[in-house]
Amino acid sequence: MIDLYTSATPNGWKVTIALEELELPYKLHTVNLSAGEQHSKEFLTLNLNGRIPVIVDREKDNFTVFESGAILLYLAEKTGKLMPKDVKGRSLVMQWLMFQMGGIGPMQGQAVVFERYFPEDVPQARTRYKNETRRLYEVLDSRLGQVEFLAGEYSIADIATWAWVHTYRWPRIPVDGLENLRRWIKVISERPSCQRGISIPPPAGRADEQKARGSSIVTR
Repeated sequence: MIDLYTSATPNGWKVTIALEELELPYKLHTVNLSAGEQHSKEFLTLNLNGRIPVIVDREKDNFTVFESGAILLYLAEKTGKLMPKDVKGRSLVMQWLMFQMGGIGPMQGQAVVFERYFPEDVPQARTRYKNETRRLYEVLDSRLGQVEFLAGEYSIADIATWAWVHTYRWPRIPVDGLENLRRWIKVISERPSCQRGISIPPPAGRADEQKARGSSIVTR
């Protein structure tokens, strides 16, 4: 059994999607980011950086893993799935996973902040991060014109990237003209594991209600 500490964010969805795809049993612990639970003493014992997601693998002496990309790698290696076994295949997955971790996530995250949440309008920042995110989308589109999935076969690189990119409407990043990317978004969106994964945990209001009832759910 795996304990999962997470919230309804792109980084959180990476792990719920992977767990659903891999059909691993897990217990969900919803972390209320708005209430600052990620900075609580209890949570900081799991991740000193105070960020979700975090997993605790009870089968491995309560081994704790933080950072969404590291969790995906751990789960792939634990199960032998969603990661090729040959050196070149593994390298391709790692390259595109790092592309998401170092590019798509940070740039799109900042685009969201300045487009939706920053207390004052900073047009230069909005333009910079939205344009850079669009550029990265164009890189993905070019790659997906060559292969069906980022590393050839469906992998943790696709899960990590899709968890962010499918929300392109929120930061208002245009995807017009990116037909390969749009095809890929649609194909992955139709996977049952992705549909389940982005509904766990439920949206903030429902998550709060669930927590008030004292219910953390166990799937599988």
